[in-house]
Amino acid sequence: MSGILGGNSKDEPMHYGEIYGVWQASMVAKGSISCYRAYLNHAGDHELKKILGTLIDQAELEVSECDKLLTDNGIGTAPALPDRPQVKLEDIPVGARFTDPEIAAKIAADVATSLVACSQVMGQSIREDIGALFAKYHMTKAALGVKILKMTKEKGWLIPPPLQVKRHETVNA
Repeated sequence: MSGILGGNSKDEPMHYGEIYGVWQASMVAKGSISCYRAYLNHAGDHELKKILGTLIDQAELEVSECDKLLTDNGIGTAPALPDRPQVKLEDIPVGARFTDPEIAAKIAADVATSLVACSQVMGQSIREDIGALFAKYHMTKAALGVKILKMTKEKGWLIPPPLQVKRHETVNA
């Protein structure tokens, strides 16, 4: 294949959908870093704090990789949010605190939403490097989602939807 879409995909131009998808991923990751750092101030559970740290590390990686991709293609990046100060849990008034189950539910929802967003960018990409980058993010987020689900079950924080506990018996006629 020759022409503008031949050869190394990193040398191909990004189309508008790829540009927006990468830009939006960076912007969401920047917001997640700020939000999850605030959640670290509210969290009391050690395992939850560890997962929040992993989510922050992942978001920082995504910002770095997405912003480099945008910059390398001559596209401006979204501004970073200011760093949050660290606060002791005891200094946050009880009525203003997020509880550990609330934080866990929110990060689980964020991860589930991000899986859909990654799939969308993967599906619309014609540059293989961009599709592969978001496939990598998708796999990482899927693994984090499983960790969060397991943690919420073990700690009794999961609020399940209505469960079918009574099974219908089949009738042989």
